[in-house]
Amino acid sequence: MGRILAIDYGARRCGLAWTDPLKLTAQGIPTIEETILRAHLDKLIAQENIEQILLGFPTRMDGSDTHVTQAVRDLETWLTQTHPTIPVKRWDERLTSSMASRALIDAGVSKKKRREKGLVDQMAATMMLQEYLTTF
Repeated sequence: MGRILAIDYGARRCGLAWTDPLKLTAQGIPTIEETILRAHLDKLIAQENIEQILLGFPTRMDGSDTHVTQAVRDLETWLTQTHPTIPVKRWDERLTSSMASRALIDAGVSKKKRREKGLVDQMAATMMLQEYLTTF
């Protein structure tokens, strides 16, 4: 059985999460610097049985593009051209980072730990993927 991989794209870091092989739960995996994202995705796809990619699609509350929307479109194009057998689904990621920050606070994670680079990004990808799993 394969996994679904979620990507919460950021200009500096990208949060990643994937499902267990039964696609019941989402689990965060280490955050990746944007500069090595594509090489890392190639490696993950080659080593793991990735069946689908859930790509967080960033827009403002009014639906207009953010500063990274075009970069996400470019990543989507690259994924579909480089890995044509793996479907890529866009997912509305509005508010995922703020929800992730709130969840970390509610879980009692210390302020110092919450400032750790990538933790919020990883949590945002995990929450996005878990929402997707409960929707479908």
